[in-house]
Amino acid sequence: MKNLNQQIEELNENLAVQLSTEILEVLGQSIQDLKSKNIEENCIGIGNLFPDFNLPNSNNEIVRLKELLQKGKVIVAFFRGSWCPYCNLELKALQDSLKQITDKKATLVAISPQTPDYGKELKGNHNLDFEVLTDKNSTLAKQLGISFKLQDYVVPVYENLGIELSEYNGNDNIELPVPAVFLIDINGSITYKFIDSNYMNRINIQELIKQL
Repeated sequence: MKNLNQQIEELNENLAVQLSTEILEVLGQSIQDLKSKNIEENCIGIGNLFPDFNLPNSNNEIVRLKELLQKGKVIVAFFRGSWCPYCNLELKALQDSLKQITDKKATLVAISPQTPDYGKELKGNHNLDFEVLTDKNSTLAKQLGISFKLQDYVVPVYENLGIELSEYNGNDNIELPVPAVFLIDINGSITYKFIDSNYMNRINIQELIKQL
């Protein structure tokens, strides 16, 4: 089976064929502009306490970080939305590695700004056995320093691709999180993190599991 990086390379090759040069240039510029903000350096760091959260899952039930930490370490994976093919590949890869994670007494949750209804649809489509939570208005992502507003010049491109963020997220903020994964120790502190404002780059899941 192909690993996540190999699947992403294949996706990049397919999108290079499917999308026009103009669209690819706009998306590339968007990534460069985001990189210039130095989000990776400025966001919450290892050793800091992860903000406590109470977020709804795909059934609108509240999931509390404090309760999760009572069972062991917690992995929090932020993704942009179910409309993002890179996020879908990462979530499926995490699902494939879920037994390795739970065998280490760790809990995995995925978080995005999209509404619980889209979270439920995502869980069903990919048979995800971990919680998919809603960070309404990117409140938690902002606390972590990983939230950004999608550039105005990118919005029409997304819309032409059928991605209406206001529909997915239930607001008009056009805010998204930078894809990021945090490992939280039982005392609530961050012991490992992966963050990259180039959404095409994703975590090495085996490296993450080694940290458990």
